[in-house]
Amino acid sequence: MRSLINQGTFSKFKYAGVTERLLQFIWQLRYFNKNGLVTTKGETLEIIFPGIYNSNQGPDFSEARIKIANTTWAGNVELHLKTSDWDKHGHQNDKNYNTVVFHVVWEDDTNNHQITGNENDKPLPVLELKDKVSKLLLTRYEDLMNSSTFIPCQQTAHSVPGIIWKAWKERLMAERLIRKSNTIENYLLQNNFHWEETCWWLLARNFGMNVNADAFEQIARSISMTILAKHKHQVIQLEALLFGQAGLLKEKFTEAYPKMLQKEFKFLSRKYNLTPVPCRIFFLRMRPGNFPTIRLAQLAMMVNQSAHLFSKIKEASTVDVIKKWFDVTANDYWHYHYLFDENSSFKKKSLGATMIDNLIINTITPILFAYGHHMHEQKYKDKALTWLECISAENNSITRGFEKLEIENKNARDSQALIQLKNEYCDNRRCLDCFIGNAILKS
Repeated sequence: MRSLINQGTFSKFKYAGVTERLLQFIWQLRYFNKNGLVTTKGETLEIIFPGIYNSNQGPDFSEARIKIANTTWAGNVELHLKTSDWDKHGHQNDKNYNTVVFHVVWEDDTNNHQITGNENDKPLPVLELKDKVSKLLLTRYEDLMNSSTFIPCQQTAHSVPGIIWKAWKERLMAERLIRKSNTIENYLLQNNFHWEETCWWLLARNFGMNVNADAFEQIARSISMTILAKHKHQVIQLEALLFGQAGLLKEKFTEAYPKMLQKEFKFLSRKYNLTPVPCRIFFLRMRPGNFPTIRLAQLAMMVNQSAHLFSKIKEASTVDVIKKWFDVTANDYWHYHYLFDENSSFKKKSLGATMIDNLIINTITPILFAYGHHMHEQKYKDKALTWLECISAENNSITRGFEKLEIENKNARDSQALIQLKNEYCDNRRCLDCFIGNAILKS
């Protein structure tokens, strides 16, 4: 940190890119020259504790301790780019700011006109920081914000020590799983906390991949677990239900197999009062092996070969057991077809190792982690994280981008962390909230 606190690096540097979040970052970590601090009124000043950062409504920092002259103040601290922002933001009329004891600003623009607003209606002491912050830190931050590369810190990310990367990836992985747990919690609220039903919805969504995920989820929601259980031993009926609800049995077919599915669906839809879901199924720009027809056929076989899937997932001892359950192949008709009424050369339509890994990463481990989170049982959360370590690293544009920067991506746990980093931090320029961005700014 010597490069930032050396007296010679501080100057009256004109920097237009300061934001309130950057100012909060500087204050929280005390990345400013602390020698000879005084308020705008010339009173001596010592920052004993800058306070606890508050990302919610109210003052920016709480429980701060500030010594001004011979008096130590304890309370909240508010930060603004300019002193006059206090009034512009209406804090003088907001009782949430009555307990503010100190005002930190980038620039004091009040010409010694005192701002009041604490509960005693006394003038707030103000600290101006614009001449006390390292030019180097500001320049580095500006470079990060203006970068147009894959990630803002592309030129320096590899130089951050491995121990920081490891700790940050652990945090990112937890964030990602908790975010997915919140989504799963919403599903549970919709079906009266039926974990098996939720697992079915998530599984179907994942079979739809990115393009047809929403449509596949709607199909799953339209066919309850109760209906599936009654027909789970008849894969033809399962296919009829899935293809029918997807709206893929409305054509005038020539082959016997799709005609049979039509007949089955006509009977089942009347029996259960089913109506095809109002969604489009997309085939464009897909490899034939990923066609929704193939995925629906594989999903039907998955249901056929597994019962009480979520209960089995909870009890599974290793991820290899899960892989065996998912090692399914669509029925014989699909060995010669990718679409109804269109013959193709013979190829067994097995789910494939990559798709199985995808299902474990995006369905199985999140719902297992969510269950542990919901039930306050750490063993399920630990199992989910362990399984991710046993799955091969994902190969996509994000992971390849990090690998080019020599950032380790050795398993799915790494991959998920890197995807979280890119999507939630790098793309949104949240460098101040990132361990790696912090390390670069203060190095």
